[in-house]
Amino acid sequence: MKNDSPTPDSPLKIGTRGSPLALAQAYETRARLMAAHDLPEAAFEICVIKTTGDDRTLIDADIALKTIGNKGLFTKEIEEAMIAGAIDIAVHSTKDMPVEQPEGLVLDVFLPREDVRDAFVSVKYASIAELPFGAVVGTSSLRRRAQLMAKRPDLTMVEFRGNVQTRLKKLNDGVADATFLAMAGLNRMDMGDVPAHAIDVTDMLPAIAQGTIGIEYRADDTRAAGLLAAIHDGPTGQRLAAERSLLAALDGSCETPIGGLAVIEGDQIWLRGEILSPDGGQVFADERRGPIAEGAALGRDLAAGLLMMAGPDFLKAK
Repeated sequence: MKNDSPTPDSPLKIGTRGSPLALAQAYETRARLMAAHDLPEAAFEICVIKTTGDDRTLIDADIALKTIGNKGLFTKEIEEAMIAGAIDIAVHSTKDMPVEQPEGLVLDVFLPREDVRDAFVSVKYASIAELPFGAVVGTSSLRRRAQLMAKRPDLTMVEFRGNVQTRLKKLNDGVADATFLAMAGLNRMDMGDVPAHAIDVTDMLPAIAQGTIGIEYRADDTRAAGLLAAIHDGPTGQRLAAERSLLAALDGSCETPIGGLAVIEGDQIWLRGEILSPDGGQVFADERRGPIAEGAALGRDLAAGLLMMAGPDFLKAK
């Protein structure tokens, strides 16, 4: 690897979106690679790539993600750049990643997982329970919207997009009384001053792979594969094998709200999952436990159980 290591003259090009959180994740990836291989910062180049999901016009207008197509909104342009050879690796929020990668690309390197919980964010209230009848809550997440409506059907839901700074400005401008963010993002950006309160996973099951940074690379790029192997976190990968298997079996491209979380307990893995109708009127939840090595099979089995509970046409419901 020493002879094939990146140098200032031939740096490893790291592709990322340009949001503050995306950049923080790219910097963390670079720092871990520098430490693992004793390389200088100049041996890496951060390459910012604008994706469809980053379109400022769509964000400002709060256009719903499902209106412009959920799948690949935050990854397509980055993956195209990697296939073309313009970048060597891509750093993603794994929860944004489709369950299948384009031909020739691999997603099997994950950094240690951050806090998986959702955060309730409001400048007026400290929890969902404190929200008054009819309060306005902003979110672009189908899952969070459905989970909240299942608990509080009296609330008014509005579309709410943008990065952390954009959403906080909307709260301060009175567009909504509350919103949700991921605790992982707040932690990675050291935003302890945000009025956020972590929500227990028993109250709001997180998105599949929430809190995880995934690193994608070309399948034939042995240099990148060798460099990345040193920073891959095994337990996180084991947890995601179960969660992403659940998502794949439920058809992760559909518009059905899905939550899921795997936890390692000794030599066992505990996988919870739920599917909801978009209006929160129907919630089906179940769980599985088994050997860590069988995580992917547990995901498939849990998906089958959930679909049996919900009925064959549930995922087709609009």
